[in-house]
Amino acid sequence: MIASYLAALAFAGSAFAAAPYSEYILAPSQRVLTPVSVHQANGSVTNPSGLTENGNGNTALAGRSAVTYDYGKNIGGLVSFTVSSVNGTGNYIGISFSESSFWISPDGSDATQNVGIDETLWYLVNATGDYTLDNDHQRGGFRYLNVNHNSSGSVALSSITTNFTAMPHYADDAMRDYTGYFHCNDEILNRVWYAAAYTDQLCTIPSTSGNSLVDLEANNTNATTYWWSNSTLTNGSQALVDGAKRDKLIWPGDFSISLPGVFLSTNDQSTLKLSVAQLLSEQNASTGQLHYVASPTFERPASAFFEGISQVYSFTYHLYNLLALNNYYIYSGDLEFLQQNWYRFQFGLNYSLSSVDSTGLAYVGENATADWLRVGMGARNIEANSVLAYTLTTAISLAYAVNDTALIPTWQKYHDNIVSAANTLLWDDAAGLFKDNETTTLHPQDGNSWAVLSGVANASRAATISTNLHARWGPYGAPAPEAGTTVSPFISGFELQAHFLAGRPEYAIALMEYMWGDFMLDDPRMTNSTFNEGYDVSGALHYPAYEDDARISHAHGWSTGPLLALTNYAAGLHVINSTTWLVQPQPGNLTSIDAGFTTAIGTFGAKFSSGNGSVQYSFQTPSGTSGTVKMSGVSGSLKSANGTMVPLVNGMASGVPGGNWTLLTTGNSTLGGNGGSGSASNGTSGSGSGPVPYTGSAAKISMGTLIGLVAVTAFTLVL
Repeated sequence: MIASYLAALAFAGSAFAAAPYSEYILAPSQRVLTPVSVHQANGSVTNPSGLTENGNGNTALAGRSAVTYDYGKNIGGLVSFTVSSVNGTGNYIGISFSESSFWISPDGSDATQNVGIDETLWYLVNATGDYTLDNDHQRGGFRYLNVNHNSSGSVALSSITTNFTAMPHYADDAMRDYTGYFHCNDEILNRVWYAAAYTDQLCTIPSTSGNSLVDLEANNTNATTYWWSNSTLTNGSQALVDGAKRDKLIWPGDFSISLPGVFLSTNDQSTLKLSVAQLLSEQNASTGQLHYVASPTFERPASAFFEGISQVYSFTYHLYNLLALNNYYIYSGDLEFLQQNWYRFQFGLNYSLSSVDSTGLAYVGENATADWLRVGMGARNIEANSVLAYTLTTAISLAYAVNDTALIPTWQKYHDNIVSAANTLLWDDAAGLFKDNETTTLHPQDGNSWAVLSGVANASRAATISTNLHARWGPYGAPAPEAGTTVSPFISGFELQAHFLAGRPEYAIALMEYMWGDFMLDDPRMTNSTFNEGYDVSGALHYPAYEDDARISHAHGWSTGPLLALTNYAAGLHVINSTTWLVQPQPGNLTSIDAGFTTAIGTFGAKFSSGNGSVQYSFQTPSGTSGTVKMSGVSGSLKSANGTMVPLVNGMASGVPGGNWTLLTTGNSTLGGNGGSGSASNGTSGSGSGPVPYTGSAAKISMGTLIGLVAVTAFTLVL
């Protein structure tokens, strides 16, 4: 490992600089943050800009008045303000928040509950001095801070600041110390990659500031709701959660996107280990069932929500728990942690396999249909079965890692039966897509994307799926008809991978450009720094699953799929496990890429450029490892730093030792799509034809439906 580290330093000093492109990093350089500008002021406000970073520290509010300050990007933390003078009695200063400018309100913050908006926090100001919100009211995500005054007197403030509380285990000046980087000739994609990394950072919160779902019973849409976040989530000081504002909980589904993203950007292994350990610790000792969402280790006060939801079974999220362990092991090489939890993995997989019926497919019962708030999960579902097939392939790989291979033939048979039955029973040849199940004509985004990722779809069908998913794009992104009129950045993150695997990187690049870049990053209603959890196909900030649009999270880790897609696929750096890798660049129409990351395994890096009929590509992988290089359409050899030559045979070389390698091409060579593996189970450019709006529809499921399910479960438990 020392030798690998020294080699990495030597490589960084030449082709791959350590943490380059810092100008794109959005994380702050220190924790005490001051607003950068005034968004708006109302009523009698003197010198509202006095409290901004370039102000003179002298702002007065009199009568009913308010100032909305803009931090310039989404942040999170604990607000403090300093009162320099007070005139009159009964003066109150109110503090409220919003991630989006769309939800700035004189009546409260944006929302964390199911209906209504969050209440304004009012503080009686009788004297000069410093005032700080209590720890329970750390606001995990906001760009806009509202300062309200509501009495006949006046109050002068000399400062207002936010103590940035994300990444709590990092030194105050270390939050920009990225271990991963990405840069290409497309500025939109560069910004998207770093916004994704920052989104994951905001979702890394103090462990004692979890769970924002404290007033879900509220039902008055015209009233404000109370809010706080004070549950303890892990046995450490930090946790990776779904969203910075809400739910501030450890959801295993989100980890299929956010966990690899953290490794590829900041390598925050300690947080990931704590969070995955918490997921696995709650496995049912009798059945092997894993939780839909991790329960807090401490909750004050205890809520009926967790009593109920701890009993909710999700077929897919149960499997996502297992995949979280796999992804943690792949990037960390932490064999001890894998060995400690191997029995949990097998136990959990066996529980899933108990649902496989005589067709060879798993039948998802009515008790197991909870998912990512989509509708129609159930029966012999293509998403559920594709995720199960993917997990079986993962199990085989992990079995070799822990040297416990007895069940591999059994798992392989289950896998092969799923592939055969899914293609026989669920493939719709006329549509060129898989049906959701045998009883519907719905063709889901999640199931078709996962069919490609898992290898359930062969290479030919993967290409067909890619074409037909692309054909139904709308002006604001890829639709998820299994969730009504939803655009889901979560499921679209899997679609990105599916396009790469199908050999269509230009589709993935186009989707990242206009869905994540043009809309989710640059639309003025967004935070322009982080990615939200979902919206409507019309472009409205409406997530069909929610009754209250203001509750949409604008910093959600499950929406950071481009980070993984660009590093793993476009740059071609796939980590299979702690000793094995795949290098398969798929730059599409990009003309330059410079990417890399460092984990406990070592340093990975790649550089690509093309032009004037030539292709240049070089890469680094850790010493002591080996892997496969796939460059379809390329003739030539690989040359190591010490002069060793490895020929490419039909564009491929296997058993390549870790080190620094450069591609030497012969003849006409081009990477472009560079094929597609057909399965991801191990692990301004052209955009082709323009997107065609999708006009299909499906019934929608609401957050209220889930809450109702939880309530029924809790009631049953009481009985």
